[in-house]
Amino acid sequence: MLGIVPAAGRGSRIQPLGFSKELLPVGSRIDGNTERPCAVSEYLVRRMVRAGADKICFVIGSGKSDILEYYSAGYADAAALFVVQPSPVGLCDAIFRAAPLVAAADETVLVGLPDTIWFPEDGFLALPDDGLSFLLFPVDQPEFFDAVVVDPDGRVRQIQVKQQNAASNWIWGAFKMPGRTLHQLAALWRERDRCDEYIGTLVNAYLAAGGEAYGIKAGIAYVDVGTFNGYRTALRLLESAAGTKDDQAAITLPGHQHVPILAGEGG
Repeated sequence: MLGIVPAAGRGSRIQPLGFSKELLPVGSRIDGNTERPCAVSEYLVRRMVRAGADKICFVIGSGKSDILEYYSAGYADAAALFVVQPSPVGLCDAIFRAAPLVAAADETVLVGLPDTIWFPEDGFLALPDDGLSFLLFPVDQPEFFDAVVVDPDGRVRQIQVKQQNAASNWIWGAFKMPGRTLHQLAALWRERDRCDEYIGTLVNAYLAAGGEAYGIKAGIAYVDVGTFNGYRTALRLLESAAGTKDDQAAITLPGHQHVPILAGEGG
């Protein structure tokens, strides 16, 4: 199982930093008997490993050698792989640079955004292995993200990319698919002259061509840490989660019906 971590973005919304935004310390982790700072991207990697990923591919920019140094030894039992995206030209381009690493048609592929923190931690396990599926989270302002419109049976009808008056308040936060689907999407992207920057527009074309995707409303809380307000919200979210015995319990921040999300792909 391969986890793809697109980490080539500039991080312009939370600059200036002296390091890659994916290494921004948020919360802490226990290393042996020592408490250490936790890089924001570790939350995604940890969720991928928990779902069974034995390889994590970081797609990095040419100036992001610090990510390579941070993860060069791998993470837990997963090996680390690195692919370079020469310029940050979109999520589709980043994801498909990892496609040559997926040779088996039935190998499971996980994709998430490394500057986000979400619950439940085992959210990837709620997604089926045999097709394209999105882990969905409820938000109050879906127009800032990729809102996913689904039928009653969970079949995705449309992904509305940063659309005003979005028809759904559920947005995708991560997704899963077999290797064959990854290569089908990559082939379609190339056929469309690589015009799709966002995965949502490409998936809409995939659906129009007869493809299928499902949205699973198993997400509880989701925070984009790529802004200062998001960073503060993430700290409160982690504090709230630490106070629960079960990370699948409802997580509510004071004054919020849902954890606010302030930006979608990229950044």
